[in-house]
Amino acid sequence: MKENRIEIKGDKEGISVIVNIDKFINFDEVIAEIISVLSIGKGFYKNSIIKIIANLKNVSDSEIAKLKDKLFEEIHIRDCIFDDTNKRKIEADAVFTGIYEGRTKFIKKTIRGGQCINSKGNIVVIGDINSGAEVSAGGNIIVLGSIRGRVRAGIGGNREAIIAAFILQPQLLQIGDLITVSPDDVKPPYPEVARVKDGMIIVEPYLPNKYSY
Repeated sequence: MKENRIEIKGDKEGISVIVNIDKFINFDEVIAEIISVLSIGKGFYKNSIIKIIANLKNVSDSEIAKLKDKLFEEIHIRDCIFDDTNKRKIEADAVFTGIYEGRTKFIKKTIRGGQCINSKGNIVVIGDINSGAEVSAGGNIIVLGSIRGRVRAGIGGNREAIIAAFILQPQLLQIGDLITVSPDDVKPPYPEVARVKDGMIIVEPYLPNKYSY
């Protein structure tokens, strides 16, 4: 076995087989070496769940199916799952360009003064964002409570992002590269949405179905 082509790790979640596909001539060679390595401890891997971690960008569905069949047939595993490192990189590098894209982080508590929360995806807070707290998201920020701290949505230049809250009274509000502050007047007793229109941040009442297009 050539050095650094396959690494096996075991933890409470199961067995991981990390494959450096770039060091193989073709996927048939990958299959042969995985089977060869696992055959050494065949009794240990029997009925286990194997996770294959590799860059599967140039691997076809039929090749993946062939590997699974070999693992079931020769190692007698219980299941096989695949973790595509190429997809991981694409998701990590993704730039938000609209309202709906990407992952969402849920925070089920109030974010207190001095705390900072950051995410490349959307953020949904079930609670408040207190004065002195800061929340930044590559996508949208939705708060089922009040915003009184600093909130930044669309970090990276996405002006299509929105910020919504039951009470929208931030110390600072940013969408994309645009920044504004909350006026000192009394806030209305209904949810509001901040978005960009004609190159400016505007705040308007939340209306059902308005943002469902």
